[in-house]
Amino acid sequence: MTDTVVVTDYDFADLSIESAALEDADVELRGEYARTPEEVIEVAEGADALLVQYADITDEVFEALPDLQAVGRYGIGVDSIDLDAASAHGVPVVNVPDYCIEEVPTHTLALLLACVRKIPSYDRAIKGGEWDWTAGKPIRRLTGATLGLVGFGKLPRRLIELVDGFDLDVLVYDPYVDAADIEAVGAEKVDLDTLLERSRYVSVHAPLTDETRHLIDADALDRMREDAILINTARGPLVEYEALTEAVEAGDIAGAGLDVLPEEPPDPAPLDHDAIVYTPHVAFYSEESEETMRRTVTEDLLGILQGEAPTNLVNDLDGN
Repeated sequence: MTDTVVVTDYDFADLSIESAALEDADVELRGEYARTPEEVIEVAEGADALLVQYADITDEVFEALPDLQAVGRYGIGVDSIDLDAASAHGVPVVNVPDYCIEEVPTHTLALLLACVRKIPSYDRAIKGGEWDWTAGKPIRRLTGATLGLVGFGKLPRRLIELVDGFDLDVLVYDPYVDAADIEAVGAEKVDLDTLLERSRYVSVHAPLTDETRHLIDADALDRMREDAILINTARGPLVEYEALTEAVEAGDIAGAGLDVLPEEPPDPAPLDHDAIVYTPHVAFYSEESEETMRRTVTEDLLGILQGEAPTNLVNDLDGN
């Protein structure tokens, strides 16, 4: 019997990578553009597996699609999928946990350097006809400063390796990691308040959960130094965006580099301020990482449909 894999939504040019991964299997691949649960239910009737980019996969989706055998998420984060509902329905959910280990830390460092060296300010000034080295003042030396990492998964660990030559003191806040593991890479485990108070540069790498939503809120921003720069390449809702923009406008912190926002694309347009550097949720991307992400999750779904154990399971199926 032919299995059906429905791609709920995607912003790739085509599904050639997915098609190539499935070409030797008896699987029908169908691409759709559904984002809401209602839209997903409408386009995915009878589906055996879903491939999801941005769509919300809720309990209602699992209830309405009883034939589902698996859900795959393009990327690392799975906050758009109700994992408890998936487990209750016995549906494994898989992601791609390590496809952009080079790209995200590199992009994080790029945002940090752009903010520290005021690259966008100089670029904007020159394009406006102004050739003035003082247009970006003040600039602080990066070397020897303190970098605070919120979260200590694979991505921030790689970032520590990338910034090694800058002789930074690295602080880490992650309540789920032992201090010995953090100290093993030359960093120091601290609580969040200590990290915010001591760090000139704060980079957010936590997953989005009920516990971490708005982890960096107005109170947290108030604890940060006036010369601090905040970088977020993880999830937009980890930072209370309105509080952040108010802090930057008031001069309570020095700036921010943001690859993610609470609403993407943002509406209304984000704050136009020289001290905030934006990129459009692109930290994950290189041609190589995109190919790896798409091929890996498709192959994992195919394995599940063929009776194999999932490679990158993210939900708990033990009780179901």
